[in-house]
Amino acid sequence: MSEQQGAPEQLAAGKSQGGAGATYKVVVFEFENFRGKKVELSAECNDVIEKECEKVGSVIVESGPWVAFECQAFGGEQFVLEKGEYPRWSTWTNSQTNNCLLSFRPLQVDSADHKLHLFDKPGYAGRKMEIEDDDIPSLWVHGFQDCVASVKALNGTWVGYMFPGYRGRQYVFELGDYKHWNDWGATAPQIQSVRRVRDMQWHKRGCFTAPATPPAPTPAPNPTPPPPATAGTS
Repeated sequence: MSEQQGAPEQLAAGKSQGGAGATYKVVVFEFENFRGKKVELSAECNDVIEKECEKVGSVIVESGPWVAFECQAFGGEQFVLEKGEYPRWSTWTNSQTNNCLLSFRPLQVDSADHKLHLFDKPGYAGRKMEIEDDDIPSLWVHGFQDCVASVKALNGTWVGYMFPGYRGRQYVFELGDYKHWNDWGATAPQIQSVRRVRDMQWHKRGCFTAPATPPAPTPAPNPTPPPPATAGTS
């Protein structure tokens, strides 16, 4: 990370399609734990009710990533969904204001590399912070406070959070320029943590490899019991 002045202008790409050769599939269920009406999506859907699914209570992402919204027509709170299973609302957010999802679209993925510029003033003014190929659970730790008023996403796809530790409302940053916090759907310029969206086209699933389980120790052999004592003669 570094603080710089100035950055190349980037042209925003279409937001409803993925990278070249990318494939997308998400399966949504009406109720929690993958029950009820089931609908498969491979492209954007601005209203699952039109698919005869009254709401979405659980999700399986087979290939992605996706962004879901609490309202029709890609409105309301955003939720990033990467490959995996989401049996109930608490698995896709810890900031519940609505316990269902109503619209979905694929997230654009342009490369395996990630670079993001944050600015504390609208229009790419003020202090600037560059983040490259890293996840930042707290901007405060790096001396960049919680005010993020404009953003340039130069590579990769990112998600920002209102609070440290990837908590609170989520805001998606695909390749492009965001002059004002309204451009990413926020009502205030508050972001305190950011991370890369890890697409399975470019990254192995997960970032943590569990250590191999050590073999169980061989139990010590039981000692040979001593022979029974012989009664003495009198």
